[in-house]
Amino acid sequence: MRRFILFIPLIIFVVMGALFWKGLGLDPTELPSALIDKPVPDFNLPSLVDDNRMLTQNDLKGKPALLNVWATWCPTCKQEHAQLNKIAREEGVTIYGINYKDERGAAKEWLRRYRDPYVVNIFDEQGALGLDLGVYGAPETYVLDANGVIRYKHVGAVDEKVWLKLETILQQISTESQG
Repeated sequence: MRRFILFIPLIIFVVMGALFWKGLGLDPTELPSALIDKPVPDFNLPSLVDDNRMLTQNDLKGKPALLNVWATWCPTCKQEHAQLNKIAREEGVTIYGINYKDERGAAKEWLRRYRDPYVVNIFDEQGALGLDLGVYGAPETYVLDANGVIRYKHVGAVDEKVWLKLETILQQISTESQG
């Protein structure tokens, strides 16, 4: 019995090592969302550009699109911004924005300076919509179908490699809606 007790720390070490090894192979941008295959939660928030215009989840319907959570305080958002402009301009993809826990003036200046890839931009100053979406932090990007249903969630910057994955998902959604 005493010999067995001596092996307990070794057993614990081996089990923990195996768990850590398995964790190294996981993709941190693949965070599960309880909202996959569910519509964007109900909201009624002002437009970033026009604070007299109220936006709702109905403004996110019509065709497959990306929904990008961003903020001026987010350095990774600046990294991905050129890619989002390229996707909107060259690929013709509809991108909706959620300006998350930001200052309106700073966000409008950002879009003036770095160009605005968004069809509409929701001003989520208090983070209420972000909370309902389960946002961990900016940036996050959701793929929406034409009915405003969330089909995929990506956490982190959208770069060329990520865009190829998002593009494939958008194409699948378009094919499903036509077929």
